[in-house]
Amino acid sequence: MPQFLFGTPFIAAPMAGGTSTTTLVQAVHEAGGLGFLAAGYKSPGSMAEEISAARALGIRFGMNVFVPDAEALSPGPGERAQLEAYRAELEPEAARYGVTLPPLRLDDDDAWQEKIDVLITDPVEVVSFAFGLPGRAVVKSLQKAGTLVLTSVTSVREALAAAEEGPDALVVQHASAGAHTAAFLAETPGTPPASTTAELVAQVRAAVGLPLIAAGAIMDGNALRGVLAAGAAAAQVGTALLRTDESGARQSHKDALGNPEFAETAMTRAFTGRPARSLVNAFVHDHQDAPKGYPAIHHLTSPVRTAASAAGDPHRLNLWAGTGWRQARTGSARDVVSEFLNGL
Repeated sequence: MPQFLFGTPFIAAPMAGGTSTTTLVQAVHEAGGLGFLAAGYKSPGSMAEEISAARALGIRFGMNVFVPDAEALSPGPGERAQLEAYRAELEPEAARYGVTLPPLRLDDDDAWQEKIDVLITDPVEVVSFAFGLPGRAVVKSLQKAGTLVLTSVTSVREALAAAEEGPDALVVQHASAGAHTAAFLAETPGTPPASTTAELVAQVRAAVGLPLIAAGAIMDGNALRGVLAAGAAAAQVGTALLRTDESGARQSHKDALGNPEFAETAMTRAFTGRPARSLVNAFVHDHQDAPKGYPAIHHLTSPVRTAASAAGDPHRLNLWAGTGWRQARTGSARDVVSEFLNGL
């Protein structure tokens, strides 16, 4: 195999909420890829325990961390009123399962500083960031500890801003990717979006000199080769691994990806208050005007999603999926990764 960033062109995307298990990362590693664990929604202690568990398996891995949004943590009166109104809108959803919605929570920064402290004192090979810029001081501290730092971007403008902080590489995420968008800057009016992941990679490649990792609708070896030809040093793959045996995704989620009842994906704020690409189900359809407010809305909808999962109801679940979801296959992640890498 030719030389690639991290020794492989295949990187398993960090999928928070329990999907990216150590078992999945191990399977990816054994097949020749590099897997990522996800710190999002975990306590610093749980993150540290997962790092220890991965090390005990003798595998290579990275860790992904969410960058908190200061504005979301301090909403103005108007934004707070919108969140309270959305909470009221969700009451019938809670009543459906006999659960109680929690009070509005606005103080959750996902234990940002505590997690950074753990990763500096007990460094891992690679740390990636999503939802914003970690700051030059954080980047330099991690690099000083021996960690390679990746920042996620969705546009040339974001890539230029991220490059100023000196990361080792950029994850270039196209809008076709499943789950949350990594976007942190408003779109520039009049700028047409890239139509494909390969096109976005080429645009960013022309603007910055850092190694790039492509993300978005990369579902097979042909798509992988396409983004490599466009200038990516590797591809980050998520949706193609969701249905595998080692994935920790809810079974209702896995089943929905193979259910012809679900015919399209859409960006929605309904589940978490942050745009994320999901299969269109009843919840997405019924809450198309959900306000911004991550992670406040994530906490509001959590009891509903948990109850829906227990009831086997995919219509109240966040069914994250990229636009190529129909190609997601069941079976071992080892086989999926091997097929991606076949011929490279």
